[in-house]
Amino acid sequence: MKTIFIILLSSILVNNFVMSKFLGICPFLGVSKKVETSLGMGMAVTFVMTLASIITYFVQILLVKMHIEFLQTIAFILVIASLVQFVEMVIQKVSPTLYQALGVFLPLITTNCAVLGVSILNVQSEYNLVQTIFNGLGAAIGFTLAIVLFAGIRERLEISDVPEIFKGFPIALITAGLMSIAFLGFAGLV
Repeated sequence: MKTIFIILLSSILVNNFVMSKFLGICPFLGVSKKVETSLGMGMAVTFVMTLASIITYFVQILLVKMHIEFLQTIAFILVIASLVQFVEMVIQKVSPTLYQALGVFLPLITTNCAVLGVSILNVQSEYNLVQTIFNGLGAAIGFTLAIVLFAGIRERLEISDVPEIFKGFPIALITAGLMSIAFLGFAGLV
């Protein structure tokens, strides 16, 4: 139980995929203008990342048994793409407003390197199924935490007196850098 807690805490704060490993930057910067949209993207990524971790665990076992481990990346991307298609159809049915707000960034979860990164990291770390699930869930919660915090800051910056040259994307990049430095403060935690 202690190991699972450490894996979960580590993947959320210490080894945050966006703030420490710099994976998943495209949706992080693209969807983080509003907290509601960011939260929707975070929930979609949480579902895909957790389920992808579970499915790719079994796919990896199958690849090893068949001695075709070299197809790992292709197989993992196919699993992730299938899950994203499923999530896209569900969000379109359940919340058309969120579907419109996420726009092109929803299908881009397929190419979100954080989702693929957590699946490959699970294999490289030789996690068992339970550890794989909690690492995937923790990485997804960490992604959601980062994107929602960033969206909250960006919303505040929209109404702040920012010099003209820094308005928009430049101040967003500066803020992302400062958030990354803040997350480095968790480095000695685990």
